[in-house]
Amino acid sequence: MAENDLAAFRERWKRELSSKKGEQRLVCAPSSSRDIDDQLGQRDLKNLNKADSHSKPEEGGCAEHERGVRVGGKPAGVAAAAETEDQPQYVSIARSLLDGRTSPLLDRIQEERKEELVDQLIQDLNEVNDIPFFDIELPYEIALKIFQYLNCAELGRCAQVSRAWRVLAEDSVLWFKLCVREGYHQNASMSDSPCWKSMLRDCRNSSKTVRFNWKNRVGSISQLQFELGKVLCDVSSYDNFVLAGYTSGDVRLWDTLHWDSTASYLKANSLSANTEPRPHVSHVQVNGTLAAAAYEDGCVDLWSTETGGEPIYHYQTPGRIQVLALSPDSPVLISATGSDVRLDCAKDCGYWRTVLQWLNDFLYVSVQQSPLAALAAGESMYLLDPREEEPLMLHSVYGHPVTCLDASESHVAFGVKRTGWAMHDGGNKIHIYTLETRKPTVSVGNSPGDFTCINLRDSSPHLLVCGNKDRRVRVFDLRAGSSVASLYAHHLGVTSVQADDWKIVSGGGEGLVCVWEMRMGAKLWEMHNRHPVRHVRFNTSTLVTANIPDDKSPRGACITDDDLTAHRRHRGVICHYDFSEDALSQDHILPICRSDYIESYGYNYNINLAVPYDRLSGSHPSQ
Repeated sequence: MAENDLAAFRERWKRELSSKKGEQRLVCAPSSSRDIDDQLGQRDLKNLNKADSHSKPEEGGCAEHERGVRVGGKPAGVAAAAETEDQPQYVSIARSLLDGRTSPLLDRIQEERKEELVDQLIQDLNEVNDIPFFDIELPYEIALKIFQYLNCAELGRCAQVSRAWRVLAEDSVLWFKLCVREGYHQNASMSDSPCWKSMLRDCRNSSKTVRFNWKNRVGSISQLQFELGKVLCDVSSYDNFVLAGYTSGDVRLWDTLHWDSTASYLKANSLSANTEPRPHVSHVQVNGTLAAAAYEDGCVDLWSTETGGEPIYHYQTPGRIQVLALSPDSPVLISATGSDVRLDCAKDCGYWRTVLQWLNDFLYVSVQQSPLAALAAGESMYLLDPREEEPLMLHSVYGHPVTCLDASESHVAFGVKRTGWAMHDGGNKIHIYTLETRKPTVSVGNSPGDFTCINLRDSSPHLLVCGNKDRRVRVFDLRAGSSVASLYAHHLGVTSVQADDWKIVSGGGEGLVCVWEMRMGAKLWEMHNRHPVRHVRFNTSTLVTANIPDDKSPRGACITDDDLTAHRRHRGVICHYDFSEDALSQDHILPICRSDYIESYGYNYNINLAVPYDRLSGSHPSQ
């Protein structure tokens, strides 16, 4: 039966049932409504009340007839059968439904009732969505606490549910925490921006642009030069600071964010400044607040990066400084000579003092988190803690000297050179120790060449990047203890390396700086300069490289003995690459790179020059 037929059946059913009930009332009533009106017109109010009292037993009698005593002088069963024969078929079906008997229409009626219940449930759910349940039961702060476990996409979906959820999903507290969680504006406060949602969007777009610039070498490049410094000796960089020492005894500091900073001019101590000839600068170190330099005569100077000028701290050791290390996040300075190690730190009032002195022959020092420091002396590896009387020995094997060292907040890694019969045990290794337990965790590497550099501090968690004399850059997974990437990089050996979550920058002895994509293991681009690459350091949008010559007193460096400057090819070079968005302006592009096809003078290095030439001549080069 179709829906229209069913609806018509329902209407006829209702009319039949209502008419049947009306007939039963007429049979049981003593008189019709017209008779009652005649009686009301002929009798007074008192007789009408009596007539009503006489009609009640008759109604009771009618009820008894309905119970089956007699109907119209016939038995009840016979009367019911007669009525059934006279009634239509659909009335009998309706009576069977009322009596509870099954029928083909019973299932359809139950489905209709279910549909009505589902419609009512949907209506109730719509009312619940209009007013979320925890908006009524829970305070706003607790609801905000629940929303802070969602990411950006989930917050966007919740904002589409209702107005109340949209207010919660767009709260600035949530977006500020997301911004800090993703590594943007780590030192910012909640009041620094009126809309942290738009701030996060801008940071993400800027990050995508910077990554594109990194991959395609789009940006600006500048060389940091100091003409009177003669030959470059050592370079150190941290964030926007670049510190360089020269053979002339000068120390130069650059602030790449404020090029006109007065702190760029650092004066040497009076002892080294009055010595003729002035001693060379052997080592330099810089962090966010301090800059340190060690000289060939054993003097060490310490400056403030904010003020510059005169040194704020100075001391002298009896021998030449072999190692100089400065903590990146605290005022702790370590220097080591041939047989003496010294640790100096600043007090709360700002005065510097010597905390510890110890005799040993240290070659490598790494300071990661004060007061701990990792030191390598020949074949032994030590962990220095000023709170203890003597350094703790971590590793020592006879005939296996330490070749490189790096430390993070939780681990220390160092390369060990194996000689003699030990080369049959897998070659050179890198050992990783935990600073908390001070026990070895894993040993990686199986190379015949010496490991020359390790980057554990800046690498992704559970990854270690290192360089080797066998010309390869390797990436190790510390959880599995195996190599995940091996890149053939530099034919004169790898001298420096640094990595982050997606790229690797390496420098070699031949002067090449290579940028690699870690996941694909492909070289993105490279740059070449004279002299070995001794320093590679990058952050999100900048890269600093330093090519430092091995020969500090080359022959023919000066035309005459009185010349204060050396030839450019002997000095070394510091390159600063900027891949940020604001570095894409025309002012940062060299004039020769801005030339077009119509210039008739100078040189044009555009590789597409052949295209307009062919169009003008109307011939192909092969013809």
